[in-house]
Amino acid sequence: MANTVLLNNVDHHDLRVVTGHGAEFGDSVNQVLIFPTEFEAVQREYPIFFRQDASGEFQAVALLGLDRDENLFLGDDRWQGRYIPAVQQRGPFSIGLQAADAESGAVIHVDLGHPRINATGEAVFLPHGGNSPYLNHIAGVLRTIYTGIESAPAMFAAFAALDLIQPVAVDIRLADARQYMLPDLYTIGQDRFSGLGGDDLGLLHRQGFLAAALWALSSLGNVERLIELKTARLGSAQR
Repeated sequence: MANTVLLNNVDHHDLRVVTGHGAEFGDSVNQVLIFPTEFEAVQREYPIFFRQDASGEFQAVALLGLDRDENLFLGDDRWQGRYIPAVQQRGPFSIGLQAADAESGAVIHVDLGHPRINATGEAVFLPHGGNSPYLNHIAGVLRTIYTGIESAPAMFAAFAALDLIQPVAVDIRLADARQYMLPDLYTIGQDRFSGLGGDDLGLLHRQGFLAAALWALSSLGNVERLIELKTARLGSAQR
């Protein structure tokens, strides 16, 4: 059960957090929410797709597996990838906002009921009360999420205005004849993007979203890596 409170170095002086990865920490997922602020890092590892939420708004996701609850990058109690999406890095921490008249604005909250809270984990605060290197890292992760949440609507609006968001049929066939059809996914339309004129490209660049479109497109090559990882995992299971 969640028990979310404002983090402080008095009440939480001895707080420790497990930083490994596993199913018990919610890492067994085949898709994870990502943000424009991490597209550059994500596109080196994972395919980026877009999905619509219940209200019809677009969100970006990184594809991690092909079967339900399958993360092909999860193994041996660790995440086997050079970059871990921010949502999976943040652990029990979240960004909160103080009252509107507060000058400090965003603050860090912690869920004391989170499974990562454990006396064997990384220290959140130094012995004399300062932030530990781990907490400084988490603050950066939360900035990535917070800034990304703010910028995502404008990015998708810019893409939609140029008719760049296109549905994509992801049909994956493995050597053993298994087939995966991944529904309800969207991407940047390659033909539409290639046909943009200089004015439209310049507009995307000025808005700060040209690179994001290119990263989303280039990330699709990582589908082949997912196939390789899936094939290797199936091979290991049959031995």
